[in-house]
Amino acid sequence: MKFDDTMLQRLEKLSMLKIEEKRREAMIAELEKIVGFVEILGELDTENLDPSFATIEGGTPMRDDTPAEDPSVRETILKHAPEAKDGFFVVPAIIE
Repeated sequence: MKFDDTMLQRLEKLSMLKIEEKRREAMIAELEKIVGFVEILGELDTENLDPSFATIEGGTPMRDDTPAEDPSVRETILKHAPEAKDGFFVVPAIIE
């Protein structure tokens, strides 16, 4: 897949990110490398592979799923958000 500035503008809009002008060419080249790598992975023959294959004997080790809340994490994340209100992200309406 070939990336150009138009595609980068669409990705900026979808991700609500702004890429600096001086980084645009490097970002386009990086995205082309990533997509090229994924296209190569698509060529792999996975027809006879077991979907539950694991390299670890006995599968992935599990841990207890215990909830934990650290208020500083929320504050840090929202501090970097373009817009936040009452502890939540503010996003543009997409449905009229």
